[in-house]
Amino acid sequence: MSVILSTSILSADFTNLARDIQMINESEADWFHLDIMDGVFVPNISYGFPVVRAIASLAKKPLDVHLMIVNPDIYIPVLAEIGVDYISVHYETCTHLHRTIQSIHCAGIKAGVAINPHTPVSVLEEIIGDCDLIVLMSVNPGFGGQSFIENSVDKVKRLKKLISVKETKCLIEVDGGINAENAKILVSAGADILVSGSSVFGSNNPRESIKAIKKVR
Repeated sequence: MSVILSTSILSADFTNLARDIQMINESEADWFHLDIMDGVFVPNISYGFPVVRAIASLAKKPLDVHLMIVNPDIYIPVLAEIGVDYISVHYETCTHLHRTIQSIHCAGIKAGVAINPHTPVSVLEEIIGDCDLIVLMSVNPGFGGQSFIENSVDKVKRLKKLISVKETKCLIEVDGGINAENAKILVSAGADILVSGSSVFGSNNPRESIKAIKKVR
C-alpha cells in the first residue's frame, strides 16, 4: 500500500484556487490538507471558514484540517457542518485534550493530535489510544516552504514504537518540508501520511511531483 499524500492548500495559487483544487481532484493525491492559522498560536494567519467551505464545495477527496489555533473546540461544530473528514488539534493549545478529542468524535469526524518539533512523543502516551492520527510537525508551524527538520525521522520511529506498545491503529502523519527524497526515508521509518505543499505547487509539473511521492514504498 502506497503512502497517503495529503496536499497542502496553503501553497496553492489563491488567485486560481478552483484550478488547483481540480488538479488535486484529478491527480494521484489522496487528501486535501487545510492549515487554519490564527496569528496567535503561530505567527501567521492563513484562511478562514468561508474559504474552507468553498474548498469543500469543489473537493472530491477527504478534507484533512489542521487547526493551528488556540481554543479549537469552538470551531468543531462549523467544521462538522462543512463536512470535513479529519480535524487535528495541537497538544500545545489544548488544556483538556481528551475532551477536545471526544468533541471531534461526537461530531462524526476522525480526530488527530499534532505536536511541534520540540514536543516529545512521550506526551502522547495517555491520549494516543483515542486518536485516529498523530501529526508530527517536521518544521516549525506557521509558514510553508520551510526546510525539513532531520530529527523528525527518529521521531517517527519513536512514535511507531509507541503505537505498537499501545496496540492502537493510529496513523502517523508528517507535515513540513516533504519532498520525494525524504518521503522514502519517512515511509521506511513508519509514516503513513505525508503532507506536501511547496514541493507540489512550487514545481513545474505538480502532478508529476505528486506521482513521485506516491510511488515511494
